[in-house]
Amino acid sequence: MTREKKGWRQLAEIFLSFLRIGPVTFGGGYAMIPLIEREVVKRRGWISEREIAEIFAVAESVPGAIAINSAAFIGYRLAGARGAVAALLGIMLPTFLIVLLLCALFLQVRDEPKIAGAFMGIKAAIVALIAYAAYTIGKTAVLDKTTLAAVLCTVALLLILHVHPVPVILAGAVAGIVLVKLRDLAGWKTKLETKEDKNGYEWFMGEGI
Repeated sequence: MTREKKGWRQLAEIFLSFLRIGPVTFGGGYAMIPLIEREVVKRRGWISEREIAEIFAVAESVPGAIAINSAAFIGYRLAGARGAVAALLGIMLPTFLIVLLLCALFLQVRDEPKIAGAFMGIKAAIVALIAYAAYTIGKTAVLDKTTLAAVLCTVALLLILHVHPVPVILAGAVAGIVLVKLRDLAGWKTKLETKEDKNGYEWFMGEGI
């Protein structure tokens, strides 16, 4: 198989992988996180758990839906700009078509008891998916007492003080830089990764975007 054919085959695999995720995910971007991780890390073995955690963190920190951003990052990581386009088309196309269909049907069936019951069950499942996504990211984000304190403070700011997420993200970045600097000045070692994550850190340092 020529190099060009291998390239098109890889693009097709990226497109089909994300095409499978879109139609079965309700609840938006966060609900897609477990499915994206399962597909590209566990099923395909394209990237490591450390890499996917870094991608989710970056995707959440920039404007746009986290699932769309993550698909673009993963596609680019695998096959450059063409890979990003293939991943985006794969993850957006099913949703686009489903929304068009629902626009034509929803007004006619929205008062149907079975439809209302189905959406109640879907909402409950979405909560579980989002909780699982938080647990998955937390395994690589909460490394010590300092990062745990940052998580608790962030939850308090969002739930109690209702601070907008953007300043919270920016404050987290600044606080992380300051804390690492202070620990270095004090001669304390800062833990930046878990033991199982070390092999995947090369991507963030040079092979990635």
